[in-house]
Order: sequence, then C-alpha cells, then structure tokens
Amino acid sequence: MSIDAGTRVSRRAGTVPMHRALPGLLREPAEALAGFAQRSGGEIVRLGLGPFRPYLVTHPDHVQQVMRLEWENYQRVGMFWRPLERLFGHSIMSDGAHWRASRDILQPLFTVRYIATIAEEVADRVADRIQEWDEHVRTGRSLDTTAEMSGLLSHIVNRVLFGDKLGREDGERIIPAFDTVSHSLVSRFLMPFMPYAIRLPGDRACLRGVKQIDDVVFPVVRKAMAEPDDGLDVISMLCRSTDENGDRLTDRQIRDALVGVYAASSETTAMVVTWLWLLLEEHPDVAARLQAEIEEVVGDGPARPEHVPRLRYTRMVLLETMRLYPAGWLLPRHVMQDAEIGGVRVRKGSTVLICPYATQRLEEFWERPREFDPERFAPENGERRHRYAYFPFGGGPHKCLGEHLFHVETPLVVASILSRFRLSVRTPGPFSTSWAASLRPRQRVELGLSFAGRDRSGACR
Repeated sequence: MSIDAGTRVSRRAGTVPMHRALPGLLREPAEALAGFAQRSGGEIVRLGLGPFRPYLVTHPDHVQQVMRLEWENYQRVGMFWRPLERLFGHSIMSDGAHWRASRDILQPLFTVRYIATIAEEVADRVADRIQEWDEHVRTGRSLDTTAEMSGLLSHIVNRVLFGDKLGREDGERIIPAFDTVSHSLVSRFLMPFMPYAIRLPGDRACLRGVKQIDDVVFPVVRKAMAEPDDGLDVISMLCRSTDENGDRLTDRQIRDALVGVYAASSETTAMVVTWLWLLLEEHPDVAARLQAEIEEVVGDGPARPEHVPRLRYTRMVLLETMRLYPAGWLLPRHVMQDAEIGGVRVRKGSTVLICPYATQRLEEFWERPREFDPERFAPENGERRHRYAYFPFGGGPHKCLGEHLFHVETPLVVASILSRFRLSVRTPGPFSTSWAASLRPRQRVELGLSFAGRDRSGACR
C-alpha cells in the first residue's frame, strides 16, 4: 500500500475512541500506539483523549512530510513540549530562534571529525569504568542494568561535555536526577492540556530533579566562564562561543545546551544497550555470532577506536535493537498552520504524534516486524528501505546531533564489555515498556556477570 503524502482530497481521520485509547496508553503506551498504527494500515488516526485529540502519524511518507519536507509547519512547541522546558530550557531541544542558535553553536562539536579527536579518550573511559565490574563477578552480586549503563555512559559523556571540570561524585548526582525527571513527566504527557496552576502527580518530583541538575551544572558553568581555557570539551568551546549578535553566551544558555546534549548523548545509548542485553538473552544465536566477531576483532580487549569499523555485525545488531526499541519513541509536533497530511486536514493548533516505535514495526515495510533479525541491516538490504521507515535519531533539521557519537561510543561499550565478561539476565521476563521520556523497561533488570575466557589473573577458566 502506498499513501500519497500530497493528496488533496480532504477527509477526516479515523478516530480511536477514549475507551480503547486510554487503557492501552496507561498500560503500555508505545505498544498501544504501535497497535493503533498497524490496525489503521499506516493511515492517520486521531486519538480520543477527552479535550486532547492528537493525530497519530506513522506512515513513512507522512513522517517524511512532517519531519523534513514541511518541518517548519510542525514545531517542537505547545502542550507536549512545555513540561520539557523545565529541564531543557530554550536550546537544542526547543525550536525557533533558540534552537537555530544552539544548533549552529553545537553542530561543529558533533561532526565525524570532532568525534574522531575524542574517540581514544572515550575508549579509555569505557575501559576504566567496566574494570570496576570485576567486583560483581567475585562477589556474585547482580548488576542493575539501567543504573549501570546510565552510569557508564554518564562517565563517558561527562568527559566529552565537561572535560575535567566536573568531579565524578557530582557527575553521579546527575543520573538519578534525570531519571526522576523522566518518570515525573508522565502525568503532564497524559494530560498536557492541564494548566500548571493545577498540581499533577510528579510535578514536585520534576522540580526537585531539575534543581539537583542545576545545583551540579551551574557552578561548573560559572567557573568555566570565569576561567576560560582552550580545551576541546563542549563546555570550554561553549564558553568561547558567541551568539548571532557577537555576544558571549549566558550561563543559562550554556547550561541549557549542556543539559540537552547530555540527554541526547547518554540516555539514547544507555537505553539501547539495556534493551540489547534482554534481546541477546532471548536470541542465543545472535549472541554467539556477536561474541565471535568481538573475539576475532578485539580479542581480550579492551576495544579501541580502530576496531569499530571492523565490528560490522555489532553495528547491525545495534541498528536492529534501535528498530525495536528506539530511545526517542515519541516525537510530538505542534501544527502551526492548517495543513493536509495524506489527504487528512489537520488544523492549526493541533498536535501530531510521530512514533518511531510504531513506524518501525509496520508490517508493510518490515517482514516479521516483531522478530529480532540483525540481517535486516546487512549493507545489501538498506537500499530497499523507505528513508523514513527507520528513524531512531529523528529526521530532517532536528535530527539528533549525537548520532556520530553513538556510532563510536556504543560499539566500544558493547565490545569492551563482551570481551571481558559474559552476561546473563537474572530478572524473569517478559519485559514491557514504561511511560518515560525515553523508552525503558518497566521492570528493574538485573544482570549476572562472569569473566570471559580467562579470569583476571590470566588463568584459563
């Protein structure tokens, strides 16, 4: 089935009534949206949620129209984005003039060339952190997957963002604060029409989490502004940057930029790797092939940047993991002017929901869409795919700046871990997704660790 994004015969979108929409969204939102999309065959549907009736847009033609072809008419503003302003302010995670200014400043810091200059240090950080897991092997203690992956990625990203200006203890304080904010926004996402004068569950927790982040970040920013240097970390470069008027950035602008980049750079990888361990547990054939490649390319480890181009199957596995579990699973847009999407009239002021989780599971574009099959991403298979059938990093001008960093740091993380350890999931499944800003398992996931091949004294196991 092909749907013409430019059709001019206006029609009404089908509606999912509240008694069907709300229970599924409360129980498992990503899965509910995927179900609505599949049953509609990719057609636009409207979700009946009382006074809030967003359009669910999932067909790749329509996604491309919203995110790239007519992106200026579909902005990251409005009810859905207002709660995020508490955390991100007006920066790379916003829209309009603030977003343009932030993008122009930050984009040079996330190019392939820049990432190559920090790749060795990223690899060092990965190796240093995972050595600390040896104690879990010796004691038999389980590893809290989400917490440890977040800690590992925070350890890497803090160096990229802050250089040596942020101590490890302060860096560790950011992780639970982000987690608190991510979960506290559920009520605001479900009832975005509610005024802020009315307190909702999670509002106080959100403010506490944001304050904790600010208590860590602002002092570092202000000290860096007072003592500028020529470092290549992001905060140093932001302190040397100017806005479109030639003025130095304020502490608020630098803080907002750092927090936005932190979320994009660490949260995506942490959640993808968390889901990866669950998928490998369910698919031992994929795990064995992945392990064999890492043993051949990396050996006893740790992984280094020069290994990354040769970790071809590792890349395929990660791409397939992001197809099934994209961290950025919901991308709302506010309609700025009356428009048509696939022949459906959408009014100014409406909300459009883009859901990579749903689009990347549409049967029309993916054979056996719910199966985990990394071969989909073999180089010879990419040419047949619609550009917007797969978009875990978003698309158009708002495409995630951290994509290049992801494709360096994540293979390094996976290869370094699997060259040193064997992992097993100790938490019984099945696992479901939770309501949060990023797609994460609802259940706490615990891993068991053992040394790979040789113990740390060098004796054969």
